[in-house]
Formats: sequence, C-alpha cells, structure tokens
Amino acid sequence: MQLILASASPRRKELMQKLGYPFEVIPAVGDEVCKSDQPRKAVQELASRKAAEVYASHLDCIVIGCDTVVDLDGKILGKPHGRDDALRMLTALSDRTHFVHTGVCVLSPTKNFLFCDTTQVRFRKLSQQEITDYVDSGQAFGKAGAYGIQDDSCFAESYDGDYDNVVGMPCYRLKQILEKIYKR
Repeated sequence: MQLILASASPRRKELMQKLGYPFEVIPAVGDEVCKSDQPRKAVQELASRKAAEVYASHLDCIVIGCDTVVDLDGKILGKPHGRDDALRMLTALSDRTHFVHTGVCVLSPTKNFLFCDTTQVRFRKLSQQEITDYVDSGQAFGKAGAYGIQDDSCFAESYDGDYDNVVGMPCYRLKQILEKIYKR
C-alpha cells in the first residue's frame, strides 16, 4: 500500500525519511483557514482537511496530513504574514514558555487515526538584535511561531515532549500507527 505525505514542508519530508518508510509527497493545496480558535482542535481540523483532500483521489493509499501551531497563552501563533508579524511573535515568545501542537490525521482503506501531540517549549530571553537578525535571515518564515527549533540560532532553552513534534511531526506516535496499518 502506498504511503503519501500530504504536505509540502521540507521538514516533514525529512522526518518521514527518518521513519524509514517509502512514501510520496502530494501536498494538499486547500486553504489553511480554520473555524476553531482552540489550538489543539485547530491543528486536528486542518490536518484532517489536508489528509482528506489528498485521500479523495488516492483511496487505496495511506495518507498523512499534519498541521502545527504555537500556542502562547491559548492564542494561536501560525506562520508569520510578514516581517513585522515575525518580530511580534518572537518578541512575545522571548523568556516565556509556550506549547507546540501538531495535529496528525492518517487516512487509510482499513483504519483512520486523528490525534494531537503537544510539546512544551521554554525560550531564553532574546535581545531585540537577535530577533531582528533571525527574522532578517529569512529563517522565521514558513514556520509556526516564526521559529524552527532545529535552526542554528535556536532560542529554545528547554523542551518537554517530542522534539520532532516541534519540528512538525510527532514521529514516535506516527511510527506506532504506521506499524499497525502499513504492510511492507
């Protein structure tokens, strides 16, 4: 059975490769507008929508959809919409603890799964110069909360939970699911 990742994210592609399963990338193209303002529900809704969009034309495959957001005090920080938005997000995250939620939807002919994995992340205190330099480097864009924990100038002081979840896909839980439904 073919395995499909419904995401254009290069980070998710790397994480899938790490799992060791052969897969194809077919990104979902629908909008990422969500009805829920609750972070955990929002990521599950968007992951479901992405997986369903691709699965509709690949009914004999296993399709994985994911969505990740940063949750600061219950408010969703998605991908920044520009430089000022990225500066605002990183300034708000400085010297604070936040949560990273990734929703995962796995659709297959035999069984479906939907879950949200959460990792708590603590940022060190950042200077305005560090924030500006990071944003101006371009690394802040295309990432929830305007940062990548895997980046060289990582701001995370500590984290509690799955590191890969912060990157964009909770590999441990996903591997457990794939072991149940994927036949090599």
